[in-house]
Amino acid sequence: MIVYGTGYSPYVRKILVALAEKGVPYEHVPCMFHAPDAAFQAASPLGKIPAIDDDGFKLADSSAILWYLERKHPDPTLMPADAKALGRAVWFDKFGDTELFGPLVVAFRERVLKPNMMGKPCDDAAVAKSLDTDLPPLFDHLEGRIDGAFLVGDAFSIADIAIATGFYNFHLADAKIDAARWPKLAAYVDGILARPSFVTAMAARKG
Repeated sequence: MIVYGTGYSPYVRKILVALAEKGVPYEHVPCMFHAPDAAFQAASPLGKIPAIDDDGFKLADSSAILWYLERKHPDPTLMPADAKALGRAVWFDKFGDTELFGPLVVAFRERVLKPNMMGKPCDDAAVAKSLDTDLPPLFDHLEGRIDGAFLVGDAFSIADIAIATGFYNFHLADAKIDAARWPKLAAYVDGILARPSFVTAMAARKG
């Protein structure tokens, strides 16, 4: 299997973590959005990352790829069997992608991406708005949902992958969760990011 996309992307990281959890071998081809590589464009006609080519089967979008991997490599499962638990896990996947990622990545974009890769200055006001206004309600919500090592039931799942992945970029930007204000969230994120699958996926950040 070939996985296309830069290791800095939280969405690409979702797939690398899932593959590591399932022990599926893969080749990682780092690339940015809309890269001119013909093989990548064939796998992702809209130019989005991640994308995969699995022996000729091409697919883009992190959630779609996760479901594909789950069906092809069901052990260990990343999707809860219980209907209610599965519903919650899918909800957390969407929450991570559509609600949390945007404000969570602001500090990384402004402090790391723009000055180091784009030659542009950091927008300190945007970082402050993210940290002081946009993220606290989301952190409050997650703090109230965490009741153990995992978000859904007693096993690692798609929910944990989707929620934790963006916090690695958050930490790269020297941004931290206030453990005094959100103790469960801080401990939860530290625990998930310490999993071997995340450690392996995060090592791909240079790509």
